[in-house]
Amino acid sequence: MNADTLVSHLTEWSEAVNSLEKQASKELYENNNETAYRDMMHRRAELLRSLPERATALPQPLRAEAGFPSVLETLRGFAQGADNALRLDSIFDMSALLYPDEHTPGEPNNLELLIRELAR
Repeated sequence: MNADTLVSHLTEWSEAVNSLEKQASKELYENNNETAYRDMMHRRAELLRSLPERATALPQPLRAEAGFPSVLETLRGFAQGADNALRLDSIFDMSALLYPDEHTPGEPNNLELLIRELAR
């Protein structure tokens, strides 16, 4: 396997995270459904928390790639933030996961930036 396979897995996970975020936003802003919004944000945080486990479940040849240890460390950082937000049950923290303080809407989040870096 090659790095493209890792990128494809990360892209799939990123798309799932982004889909939950978009669904949550729609529930809150279009449907005025705070309960559904909270549920979607919890699901998004739980998905982020699962990324290191998903990565370590990838086939060994892929995990042996040179960049894999740093990718796994980055995913662990995302997971730790998600775990903290879930423990605090902080929707604000859940919504801020993957975004730096100075993030501007429309710019890529940190997971997307990681994928771009690996795809080079």
